[in-house]
Amino acid sequence: MAYDEDLANRLRELLAIEHGVDEKRMFGGVAFLINGNMAVCASGQGGLMVRVSPDDTATLLQRAHTAPMIMAGRETRGWIRIGDAGVRTKRQLQTWTARGVDYAKSLPSK
Repeated sequence: MAYDEDLANRLRELLAIEHGVDEKRMFGGVAFLINGNMAVCASGQGGLMVRVSPDDTATLLQRAHTAPMIMAGRETRGWIRIGDAGVRTKRQLQTWTARGVDYAKSLPSK
């Protein structure tokens, strides 16, 4: 499955005001990095991948439209998937994007 180009464009629009944003094709989708740290990704599996504090992962997974990110058969703390229904509105997407951006900004630049 190819990533959702409309979602990627909506992310580009939200991230246009941020400094240090880079865009890279990763994980079959398009990822957005802040100062070299991935913040969000329009996933090739559909929906949005969001980088979050590992300590917040379990709590955030209790929200609607979320799922753990599984890589190589293992759950990856610090990352969650948001289904398409969880990013339909600008407000929903803005909330998750801000969370990913804020966490990426908290990390040392690469």
